[in-house]
Amino acid sequence: MILSSARLRDEIKDELKKRFPNEEFHFYNNMKEAKAYLKQAEVLVSYGEDLTDELVAEAKELKWIMVISAGLDKMPFEALEKQDILITNARGIHKTPMAEYTLSMMLQVSRKASLLLENQKQHTWDRKVPMTEISGKTLGILGTGAIGCEIARLAKAFNMKTIGFNRSGNPAENCDVIVDKEGISTLYAESDFIVNVLPSTPQTYHFVGESAFSEMKQHAVFINIGRGKTVDEKELIRVLREERIGHAVLDVFEKEPLAEESPLWDMKNVTVTPHLSGISPQYQERAIEIFCDNLTLYRNDNRKDMINIIPYDRGY
Repeated sequence: MILSSARLRDEIKDELKKRFPNEEFHFYNNMKEAKAYLKQAEVLVSYGEDLTDELVAEAKELKWIMVISAGLDKMPFEALEKQDILITNARGIHKTPMAEYTLSMMLQVSRKASLLLENQKQHTWDRKVPMTEISGKTLGILGTGAIGCEIARLAKAFNMKTIGFNRSGNPAENCDVIVDKEGISTLYAESDFIVNVLPSTPQTYHFVGESAFSEMKQHAVFINIGRGKTVDEKELIRVLREERIGHAVLDVFEKEPLAEESPLWDMKNVTVTPHLSGISPQYQERAIEIFCDNLTLYRNDNRKDMINIIPYDRGY
């Protein structure tokens, strides 16, 4: 039996039933509704934020969890490993909207979009607003997974140099240079724009902090679309107040929603967006397509070819 605690659109539910007529599907909008069927479920479709150690312990028949998001920082990995439950996610589905968001923000900051809109409201004709280009600039990308590489691909259309960071130091698509942790100073020092796409793990907690900001150019634009906990927010606020970097575009925060009293809301060198860089009307279709491909392999006892299998020890 396949149980879904994720709120899926009706047309997607119908498509699943049509493609897999021999499967028994139970669709619910949240775990509170789905919990009664958890003990019988073999497969669970979830957004990955509704499971606890206690719920996993109840799920005696559960063999596979499909998380239809990329973020897994709220998953109870120890409990899942104890029961040898397979975990897959929807890694890759966010690459298009998040890459478009990143490029759009780079352009907005460079072309002073917020100031121009404000001038329009005030009926101000000011042709001295300083404009800059992103063409020919250097883009540093922290995290060269599907999202990071798609950002690099789009940046190439603007003739940008791309420097990517990953743990292994292995080459990544559309990245001119790759650095590991030992060489990350090069990325910070040379980049005009730095986009953080790192996942939240114990190893990445406050990964971007005082030492990172001290190595950035004074005009550098820092963009965070990864996870809020990967950045030392207090240090970021201090750096912005002292104008030691040029601008910050922040879509994620250590605590969400961002508190009303946070100084980040009112800083002229900050753009705040409410964790929406990955939002797209195609989100569920893309995630469920991955699930369908994996379900076919799973039923054919071909787990080794399933994509986006998550190792328990990495957590992403």
